[in-house]
Amino acid sequence: MAASGIPLDAGTLMSTVLEGILYGFSILLFIGTIWSLTYKQRIQDINRPIATVVVLLWMLSTAHIIVNIIRVEDAFVKYRHTYPGGPSAFLADVAQQTYVLKHALYVLQTLLADGVVIYRCYVVWQSIWIIILPSMLWCSVAVTGIIGLYCAAQSGSNSGDIYAQVLAKWVTAFFSMTIATNLLSSGLLIYRIWLIERNASTARVTNVTMMPLLHVLMDTAVLYSVVLFAALICFVCSSNGEVVMLDMIMPIVSIAFYIVLIRIAISRKTRSSSSINIPRRTTSEGGQDSSQQHSMQPLQVHIPQFNVDTPGFGKGNEGQVSPYPVESV
Repeated sequence: MAASGIPLDAGTLMSTVLEGILYGFSILLFIGTIWSLTYKQRIQDINRPIATVVVLLWMLSTAHIIVNIIRVEDAFVKYRHTYPGGPSAFLADVAQQTYVLKHALYVLQTLLADGVVIYRCYVVWQSIWIIILPSMLWCSVAVTGIIGLYCAAQSGSNSGDIYAQVLAKWVTAFFSMTIATNLLSSGLLIYRIWLIERNASTARVTNVTMMPLLHVLMDTAVLYSVVLFAALICFVCSSNGEVVMLDMIMPIVSIAFYIVLIRIAISRKTRSSSSINIPRRTTSEGGQDSSQQHSMQPLQVHIPQFNVDTPGFGKGNEGQVSPYPVESV
């Protein structure tokens, strides 16, 4: 099936430029994320799993843009006059090593990012049952991605473009499973945090709230889903706009992950400041309370405490039940 819309060579140049711009922005956020994870932290206190994921996302996005630049250089400089059909034919050849490699990097980043979201769901829900369906979808993403890469690698230079029937069905399935995994996992995560925030709002003794983090999670999930939907629609319509959207997804995934971690770091700092600034009772107030302790007892409620310092977000335990003194009646 012939591709339509923007010419493939122009689309590839556009995607490389846009990816470079977004990659530069992701580098700034990467530096900010590393700073938020290590600032005033001892080496043994640094959350190593999250730091590892941050570095892996940076490595994958960096490798992807390098491969993309090499691919552009091969198409427009190295094989411009020697490859049959010119740059457009070279870029349409799915059997090229650079094509397979760049999409392998994309599949790896997708699996890593979706896996982190699923793990966060487990952390906040504290139930293995809640992540069974997301995990099954994650496995389907891995299977469709691997099969799609295999089909591309095994196809010959004259077997057709990416929209060939055999390869197209696996690519469509990969995009569909990725969208489903992201929406389901992010939805479960956001819903759980909203429940905890709603239960805690009636008994909160400080002005610390999880709503800013909730908004960031919603925004990043919507952004990622919209880009995936756009890429899927372009692919189904056999439009070369899919090339542009797909290359933009790589830095967008990293940006979304970094923004969430930076927002968590800000929430942790705000929470620490609020706990330090809680006013203490004076000696006279303490004496009055002591004189009334036999007639009146302090009312306490127990609510689930969402701790942003979790293995999936930061450091600590999730789903703890902590007593919050509300008011002495």
